[in-house]
Amino acid sequence: MEYSTVSTPLAHAACDRDAEKLRFIEEMTTNVDAVQEKVLAEILSRNAETEYLRRYELGGATDRKNFKAKIPVVTYEDLQPEIQRIANGDRSAILSAHPISEFLTSSGTSAGERKLMPTIEEELDRRQLLYSLLMPVMNLYVPGLDKGKGLYFLFVKSETKTPGGLTARPVLTSYYKSDKFRTRPYDPYNVYTSPNAAILCPDSFQSMYVQMLCGLYQRLQVLRVGAVFASGLCRSIRFLQLNWKDLVRDIATGTLSPKITDQSVRDSVVDVLKPEPELARFVTDQCSGGEWAGIITRIWPNTKYLDVIVTGAMAQYIPTLEFYSGGLLMACTMYASSECYFGLNLRPVCHPSEVSYTIMPNMGYFEFIPHDPKGTPGAELVDLASLEAGKEYELVVTTYAGLSRYRVGDILRVTGFHNAAPQFRFVRRKNMLLSIESDKTDEAELQKAVERASGLLEPYGAGVAEYTSQADTKAIPGHYVIYWELLLRNPEHGRPSQDVLDGCCLEMEEAMNAVYRQSRAADGSIGPLEIRVVRSGTFEELMDYAISRGLPLTSTRFPVCHLPAHPRPARLPGRLHPFQPGLPQMDPDLVRLISSVNLSLSLSLRFLRSCLDRLDLLNTFVLLL
Repeated sequence: MEYSTVSTPLAHAACDRDAEKLRFIEEMTTNVDAVQEKVLAEILSRNAETEYLRRYELGGATDRKNFKAKIPVVTYEDLQPEIQRIANGDRSAILSAHPISEFLTSSGTSAGERKLMPTIEEELDRRQLLYSLLMPVMNLYVPGLDKGKGLYFLFVKSETKTPGGLTARPVLTSYYKSDKFRTRPYDPYNVYTSPNAAILCPDSFQSMYVQMLCGLYQRLQVLRVGAVFASGLCRSIRFLQLNWKDLVRDIATGTLSPKITDQSVRDSVVDVLKPEPELARFVTDQCSGGEWAGIITRIWPNTKYLDVIVTGAMAQYIPTLEFYSGGLLMACTMYASSECYFGLNLRPVCHPSEVSYTIMPNMGYFEFIPHDPKGTPGAELVDLASLEAGKEYELVVTTYAGLSRYRVGDILRVTGFHNAAPQFRFVRRKNMLLSIESDKTDEAELQKAVERASGLLEPYGAGVAEYTSQADTKAIPGHYVIYWELLLRNPEHGRPSQDVLDGCCLEMEEAMNAVYRQSRAADGSIGPLEIRVVRSGTFEELMDYAISRGLPLTSTRFPVCHLPAHPRPARLPGRLHPFQPGLPQMDPDLVRLISSVNLSLSLSLRFLRSCLDRLDLLNTFVLLL
């Protein structure tokens, strides 16, 4: 793979305001190290008297040398006592000299935990600044976006209160409920079809229904369609599949379904609702035939691109979105988390596999732990301006809100540079692994294996719509369980045969790393991989369940890798249980070497494993019959 190490200036701006924003990007990315030095000095100066910094005897120093020598690198668990004190009502300067205004809750993908991230009021300004850079960059690649609207499916979750009375909510809910969003000035490049009241409605059904209805009424004005995550846009199309008859009835009569009970939402669509029988017939024609290929461009024909996150775990939705959109461009515009907003994609219309983000050095102070797959400790942290192309790092952030040298948990690969600023490809979340024994299969590896196996389904008019996974260690040896929900492009042809699914199992195993194949083929310490095909709509039901338990719609998505004890995969009812009877290929010399080493193992243990393998296959065969 080639890495770009040359400066790539941005092109000419679409307007004067865009030119100012692009100059700002150029300034920040040209002077990365100086900006980072200034940011760290500002953070340490303002927080010098906090309990946390005084504990490590920084003594008011604001330079990097003292900071790195005295302040430890920490995880959430290390800070949990301080965070809990703040949550319980302690208003002293524990982490930040500025008052903690609220907590931002994690999305649920941080090793399966929801975490409370302290934030301060001024962070809204910092996030708004990053948002303001997105459209000037997009306008370089897609002209004319001021001539129409964006159909974005955006949602909030009602916040909760900590014992001390602070609000706790997802970062996007915080932004949508702020004046920065609710009273934003008119901007022709950021006009949405959805009224604010619908976006801010805490009832996910009512919110989705009205946003979809408004999008249908204004279908010819829509120039881009989006959601925060790819899964959210897939869910929106699924909603259309399930509710188009009610939507058509409202369009035909110019009335709003009685299912919409939120008065503010009803009031927000008064000017939109009017009888349009021709539009109602059009939507009926598009939805009643059961043909959903290209539905986005058929209903919203002027759509130029999809605006969704399709990196990391969201990459699994790319084939589904390509199916629904007829192959439209997918733009990943920014990189952010509850801890900090990091940066943006300066080539937003690139292929999803080439998405790289440029971290803006003014957003926080950034350090990087060289990523060693072997887990060798003791590596020195590297500054943002000193990274090397082609290498992988774990992101560490120091924020204005009081997080100091905090391990975010994202593994990033440097793909090149924009001026002096490194550009990163998101690789995976740290510790998102499947593991039975010595094997470690991460999110990226599993995604590649699923892509390779799903290619075998294409000749049969099928693909993988969604998937998740589990390391099942109840039996000896343990094995990987992959849950697939299939997208059948030709439902009349039925599901792929058992032989095809068996082939998918083997194809996945062939795509796994060498440690997995060694454990599987040579010493039998991993059992046969299992694919469970779940009924259509299973992931939708689980999403509804998750939302009913309080997870926000905007950030609810399923990690593709689960640790053995994770409870959620157990709720996925398998319809087919094909164990792969074959073995992945291994280099013959390596097999002989491993076999010679394994001679010292107990023959009785080998015999037990062999019997269990045969018993698993026999039981599976009986179940399938």
